[in-house]
Amino acid sequence: MISHDTQIRVLYKHTDQMGVVHHSNYINFFEAARTELMREIGLTYAEVERRGIMMPILDVHIKYRQPALYDEIITVRASVAKMPMARVDFDYEVTGEDGRSIATGTTTLGFIDSVTRRPQRAPQWLVEVLRPYVE
Repeated sequence: MISHDTQIRVLYKHTDQMGVVHHSNYINFFEAARTELMREIGLTYAEVERRGIMMPILDVHIKYRQPALYDEIITVRASVAKMPMARVDFDYEVTGEDGRSIATGTTTLGFIDSVTRRPQRAPQWLVEVLRPYVE
C-alpha cells in the first residue's frame, strides 16, 4: 500500500455559518490529497493526460465523524491498497490537529482514452509505477 499525508488549513470559505467545514468541501480535500499522492510517485495529472489518459471520478463515499473547524490544520491521508485494473480506488482518512478522526472516504476513478472518451483498463505504465507500492 502507498499513502501520502497532505496538510490543509481550513479557510473561512470552507466553513458554514457555524464555523464547521461544509460537507461538500471534503471532496475537494480528497482531490488535493490524491493529487499529492500521485505527485509523490512521480505522476502528475498533467503527465497522465499528456499520455492520453483521463481519470474521471465514478464514485465517492464519505463517512463524517467529527467536525473540522475554521483555521484548523487537518491532515488528509490518501492511499491506494489495490492494483488498478479498470478502476482505481483511493482511500482517505481526515484527522484533526488533536488526532481525532474527522472523516473517512473512498473515491473510485476510471480510465478513459482522452481522444475517444472510451473506457479502458489501467495503462501498463501506470501499473508499473504502482507495482513497488501496491499488491
